[in-house]
Amino acid sequence: MMAFMSSFLCYASEVPAPQNIFAREHKSLNGDWNYIIDVQEEGYYDYRMNPMRHGFFMNAKPKKPSDLVEYDFDASPTMKIPCDWNTAVPSLMFYEGTVWFHRSFDYTPVSDHRTLLYFGAVNYEAIVYVNGEKAGEHRGGFTPFCFDVTKSLRPGKNNVILKVDNKRHANNVPTQIFDWWNYGGITRDVLLVDEPDTYIEDYAVRLVKKHIIRFDVKLNKPVKGEKVTFHIPSLGIHKTLTTDKDGRSIAGVHRSSKDLLLWSPSHPSLHEVDIEYSGKTIKDRIGFRTIETRGKEILLNGEPIFLKGICIHEEKLNGGGRANGVSDARRLLRMAKELGCNFVRLAHYPHNEFMVREAEHMGILVWSEIPVYWTIAWDNPDTYKNAECQLSDMILRDHNRASVIIWSIANETPHSDSRDRFLSSLARKARCLDDSRLISMAMEVTSASNYVNRLQDNMNKYVDIVSFNQYVGWYRDVNDAPKMKWEIPYDKPVIVSEFGGGAKYGKHGDKGERWTEEFQENLYRENLTMLEKIDGLAGTSPWILKDFRSPRRVLTGIQDYYNMKGLYSDNGERKMAADVLREWYSKR
Repeated sequence: MMAFMSSFLCYASEVPAPQNIFAREHKSLNGDWNYIIDVQEEGYYDYRMNPMRHGFFMNAKPKKPSDLVEYDFDASPTMKIPCDWNTAVPSLMFYEGTVWFHRSFDYTPVSDHRTLLYFGAVNYEAIVYVNGEKAGEHRGGFTPFCFDVTKSLRPGKNNVILKVDNKRHANNVPTQIFDWWNYGGITRDVLLVDEPDTYIEDYAVRLVKKHIIRFDVKLNKPVKGEKVTFHIPSLGIHKTLTTDKDGRSIAGVHRSSKDLLLWSPSHPSLHEVDIEYSGKTIKDRIGFRTIETRGKEILLNGEPIFLKGICIHEEKLNGGGRANGVSDARRLLRMAKELGCNFVRLAHYPHNEFMVREAEHMGILVWSEIPVYWTIAWDNPDTYKNAECQLSDMILRDHNRASVIIWSIANETPHSDSRDRFLSSLARKARCLDDSRLISMAMEVTSASNYVNRLQDNMNKYVDIVSFNQYVGWYRDVNDAPKMKWEIPYDKPVIVSEFGGGAKYGKHGDKGERWTEEFQENLYRENLTMLEKIDGLAGTSPWILKDFRSPRRVLTGIQDYYNMKGLYSDNGERKMAADVLREWYSKR
């Protein structure tokens, strides 16, 4: 079942981002944007409160020589969007605060049409103005959002201005402390999307049982009696749905299993799907597969599969900052394939849409996660609302992607009653929004004795897969690995969602010397031998594909603000431990 979430708005001024946004009629606003660094948030002042203060959102210009306007976007430097300001402007590498962005564009109105202003992601808080009018605001750095700006636009020249603020706060998701770089800016695509007054807001096409394909559609308005037709030429399917009073419709089509080529890592088959409504067609390519569990097994298309994975951060190679394009996704995923992976854990937040779609094309299964990371403000209602918004946005964007098999609701969260209430509510929400995928989270292991690790977590009853992170060999002596025993008292599949240790590429020495490739190589050998003994082990995703930036990693000459646990260096050079993992995966 797919419960459409268009009625669930995170912020009142937002409208749901339409499904498959790049298939809609749109104009890109990517490119050069003027920017102003505003350390003390001077640009936020409203001239109505003080006539001598012209807020930056007004894009004010002097009308006579004596007028005082202390900013000028036209004279300001430019930044090529999408990007992060940390790598685009080297002096802003450590900057956390406000930067204002401005872009002008031409607009020609179309009668009885709407224009949506879409952002793939902005980190972290975005306040958006169009022609001086506030369009809305959004909080959360890794999910898409959009506003209906039809009434704010005018024929001819228009401008959009954003106040972007990446300061960390205790009530945010993620909270103040996290182990990756806090890249600020407009980090994903910006689009002007043109739609009729009534349009398809969301749709779902999926295999719900071996012989049944289900179609769901949701219009942006509660209009009854509208006809929406789904075409799948490869299967000879032409299915017309009629909307109810809420503008929704659901229907199933029975198919013979013989004429349905299923999606899998070995055969990532995608079918062309056309969705027609009111003279317009949305095109998509969708894979059909099932994912479920049976006892301690994960079943893909009814057959057991071992998830040979790796964790990935959304970061370009060569110090390039936040990854945001197709080429970035392909490069990272090809490195994962070189390791023998059929699975990636996209940590610790929803990655850009290109990453998920490229994984689908390349036959790579995906764990997608929201940044409920470490210690969140569990008792704060606004924090929960923000987390639920990010979960909903993640599922809404990617629920048609066959590659995504796991929605993850958290990582390494310390146990407490308030944490359990928070996470169980998220799990129920995820299940309500999409019960066709598996739910998991990266748990923490509690040690019962020196060499017996027992996993006990009240969240076990809300997840389909029991996953946990462990760092024997890095935060505990690697010589302990052969002695370790694991007790996991749940009849569910087990994924070791993180393990590993750091090495500086090219640094060699004894296997007992930290930061050498030999140390990391030995750690992987000992860990893989240890993990093989876990009852119900159904997959692993070591930490991590490549070295990545982190302000927590300050060891001069070794880390230099990089987490060095990658199997590849930041420049893409393969470390010795990568061959150990690749060999192990080749035998699974």
